[in-house]
Amino acid sequence: MIEKKKKIMLVEDDIFIRDIYETKLRQEHFEVLMLDNGRDALDKIEEFLPDIILLDIVMPHMDGMDFLREFFKDEKRKDIPIIILSNLSDKERVTKALSMGAKDFLIKSHFTPSEVVGKVNMLLRK
Repeated sequence: MIEKKKKIMLVEDDIFIRDIYETKLRQEHFEVLMLDNGRDALDKIEEFLPDIILLDIVMPHMDGMDFLREFFKDEKRKDIPIIILSNLSDKERVTKALSMGAKDFLIKSHFTPSEVVGKVNMLLRK
């Protein structure tokens, strides 16, 4: 039996970071949809139905915090884990994102793409 690829939505406006993560995630056999802002991500949720979302905070059109607020208004999305992947690390923002429903908050400069994939796999196994 062929196992279906897990789907990851990567919402990140930095092209360089997006490319690095896309390469790593595809090497790990994930199906990846990349978007550069929260508005487009919300528009694609129903169509793509990700197993997990990697979400930046600072983005054009709709930032990560507004995305979280809108995303969790729909009850049927509550089981889709979201990992914040940001360079912002102030305690207040981390606490707020986690209280809004994010499962983890990773500082980009503190984690390699391989470590992020490890976190993704850990959340998907739960």
